[in-house]
Amino acid sequence: MAFARNDFSAPELAEQLAAERRGAPFLLYRDAERVQRLVPLGGERFSVGREAGNDLQLGWDPEASRVHALLEQVAGSWTVTDDQLSRNGTFVNGNRVRGRRRLNDRDVIRFGSTAVYYRDPAEATVETAPAASAASATEVTPAQRRVLVALCRPMLDPDGQSATAQSNREIAAELTVSVEAVRSHLKQLFRLFEVPDLPQNRKRAELARRALAAGVVVPRDVSR
Repeated sequence: MAFARNDFSAPELAEQLAAERRGAPFLLYRDAERVQRLVPLGGERFSVGREAGNDLQLGWDPEASRVHALLEQVAGSWTVTDDQLSRNGTFVNGNRVRGRRRLNDRDVIRFGSTAVYYRDPAEATVETAPAASAASATEVTPAQRRVLVALCRPMLDPDGQSATAQSNREIAAELTVSVEAVRSHLKQLFRLFEVPDLPQNRKRAELARRALAAGVVVPRDVSR
């Protein structure tokens, strides 16, 4: 299983971006109900398995062993170890782990049938937009980008709680432009990002999600 930003909703992307802003390594996965879960990595050891006593408990996954693997900090880097702990093995980016393996930002670890995304924001120096969004990103004018940043601002709030795109009137007030100018920019942005014909509130949320997914708007934009 690969993880791509287009697989996530705007609120999920906002939650990820808030975690990235905190700068500490974390794990990302979907639980039995397909709900996104973000788990910060703390201490020096982090156990994974089906039993309730594990730090990452995979009780819904019959392919995971009771104690499946260990994540440990070694010289400041997180590693994953599966010293024949599990029956079905642990895989990183599709390769089976033999003994200990150092983790890199954006590695995908599979425990049983559960895919877990390892993130280390301090290691990530470049934010890469999906190739499919590259054309849209390059066509966005500076004025349109300011509208996008204002639209997405609540989703990039440091507390990570708000996931509602700003209204045209709120954007106009923030940018000191007319509401009509905001509408005009949004109309062009809907076209550039190929947003489908949806009810207006959903259409704005979808535009925000695509802008975040493409990396056209990133966390540092709200701190400028």
